Amino acid sequence: MSQTLSASTLLAVPLAPLAGAVLAGIFGTTFGGRWFGRRLSHSLTILGVLVAFILSASTLRSVVVDGARFNETIYEWMVVGGLRMEIGFLVDGLTAMMMCVVTFVSLMVHIYTIGYMEEDEGYNRFFAYISLFTFAMLMLVMSNNFLQLFFGWEAVGLVSYLLIGFWYNKPSAIFANMKAFLVNRVGDFGFILGIGLIAAYAGTLSYAETFARVPELARIGFPGTDWLLITVICICLFIGAMGKSAQFPLHVWLPDSMEGPTPISALIHAATMVTAGIFMVARMSPLFEQSDAALSFILVIGAITALFMGFLGIIQNDIKRVVAYSTLSQLGYMTVALGASAYSVAVFHLMTHAFFKALLFLAAGSVIMGVHHNQDIRWMGGLRKFMPITWITSLLGSLALIGTPLFSGFYSKDSIIEAVHFSRLPGAGFAYFAVMAGVFVTAFYSFRMYFLVFHGKERFDQNPDAHHGADAHAAHPAHFSDEEPDVSHKDHAVHGHGHHDRPHESPWVVTVPLLLLAIPSVVIGFFTMGPLLFGDVLKDAITVDARHPAMAGLRELWHGPVAMALHALQTPVFWLALAGVVLAWYMYLVNPALPAAIKRRAMPIYTLLDNKYYLDWINEHILARGARGLGTLLWKGGDEALIDGAAVNGSARLVGMFAAVTRRLQTGYLYHYALGMILGLFVLLTWFVAPWATWLGK
Repeated sequence: MSQTLSASTLLAVPLAPLAGAVLAGIFGTTFGGRWFGRRLSHSLTILGVLVAFILSASTLRSVVVDGARFNETIYEWMVVGGLRMEIGFLVDGLTAMMMCVVTFVSLMVHIYTIGYMEEDEGYNRFFAYISLFTFAMLMLVMSNNFLQLFFGWEAVGLVSYLLIGFWYNKPSAIFANMKAFLVNRVGDFGFILGIGLIAAYAGTLSYAETFARVPELARIGFPGTDWLLITVICICLFIGAMGKSAQFPLHVWLPDSMEGPTPISALIHAATMVTAGIFMVARMSPLFEQSDAALSFILVIGAITALFMGFLGIIQNDIKRVVAYSTLSQLGYMTVALGASAYSVAVFHLMTHAFFKALLFLAAGSVIMGVHHNQDIRWMGGLRKFMPITWITSLLGSLALIGTPLFSGFYSKDSIIEAVHFSRLPGAGFAYFAVMAGVFVTAFYSFRMYFLVFHGKERFDQNPDAHHGADAHAAHPAHFSDEEPDVSHKDHAVHGHGHHDRPHESPWVVTVPLLLLAIPSVVIGFFTMGPLLFGDVLKDAITVDARHPAMAGLRELWHGPVAMALHALQTPVFWLALAGVVLAWYMYLVNPALPAAIKRRAMPIYTLLDNKYYLDWINEHILARGARGLGTLLWKGGDEALIDGAAVNGSARLVGMFAAVTRRLQTGYLYHYALGMILGLFVLLTWFVAPWATWLGK
């Protein structure tokens, strides 16, 4: 059995998508003269990602079946003192699984994009961007040192900025990508501080060398405080994860990122980029296990995100934003698992969530195409008979999301809830309540969207605010309420939704990825829970201290996937999910007047949710204005007054004044200079020579 992996094979995994991105980005765009047409551009990028997926699948097989591992330097960039700057790969069960998830979802998105972006002028540029993102994400998950991790971390942020603002002529898209960029910089500031502390105290950027020094780091106090150094390092690293994985309060960028095309919502904001923070914390488990304070902080932040972001999903009417808030809530579940020291459970949910959430985003895009770029779910309805493939795949994705027994989401989500139940850390009680309540909330908003889109009466020909063109033309929630749509509006000619313009199923390049993603969304949890959580796949990738009992408790309860599914029928989790589905069915199909009545009676709560807890207002009117005021003070008082006024211009004025005085002594008259010489000689003789003569005489 092979115990090693080929460095050249591993190097080909990230370089294949990079090659496709470079070729399509240069020769398929105006920059390179448009030598490549659309067909060649998408063929090259899809081929690159396909090669990466095949090699990743082969690597996963070698890791799982043959026990192969790889941890070597590929290229040494420089050595600064004793600090080595390197490019290297660490491939174990965690990395190999992430490689497969990233490349498979990316491959599906590439194929889907052929149909979705068919009429867009930036077709080739879009393929270049998503392939470049795949390269950046692979470099992140394959890294064996903090330098390469930080490179991949920032690279995915950069490509996300480019993709969110892909329609750069649209003001809301530009605002959204700048918002994402700035919020992520806040998190990245903490991230780089954590890396800097590791470099300063451990003297290395290598994962393996850092982990070997963990016992030593755990005994060091942070200068000037009562905190342990390891706690400060872990919290700084997690602040980076809060930005990238959209945890409260750094979550505000993700819903607005829906301004980008739908394929990138599936690729970046559901399956890969937003899970980078979860992956990073799991990879750094030897560090985090030494700080209960950091784990409690993670536990509480994750619980807040899981519950309160789910509440926001209840009132959303834009189909993509419903799924976006679902992503935020599920990321909160993963973070809760990390805080409970159930790192393998968090990674397990990361993997299952990647498939069913990518499926839901791509299905949402298919719906948007089918109803001619309308995104408001209140102007859909009855699409089941028009879009049967999109309907059945959306149903399967929704069932996986709410944790229906035997579906993939059930195994990972229920494991998180059980893990939190076993946790003894401060904040575990609140976290358990949050994830339990989140079960009901998730089921309610998921099937609210499902019933409004695919069941009930047809409302797609009654939209008073129909949008055409790109999916960037999102519906404006401020214009609507949860009340029943106004069926009196019949301006079919204007809005193009009459009987001659019925909804339609998407082409095969859109539906095939939906079907391929639906398969793992249903079955992958059943087949992988045992090996991932209780087998040897992640054994050497994740460290759990004996002080934290979550995984040991889960192992005692594990009797196989079938037994777990049967037992779930007797648990409160299942009945909470079922209650959410039934309530959504009653409110939106049986008694559709009820939501409007509830809204009228709970208007303050609705207003709070509609304004997203006023966090955007706080950011824009308090933090941004405060930062602007501080910037103005530093500019006017520091730069202009102190630096330019006093230091630069002041010194120049002082020199000018001195020169103005001294130049008066330069008269040009010889007798003035002779007098000066005589006076100088007199001073020299009386001030310096006379004391020495007196001393010598003594």
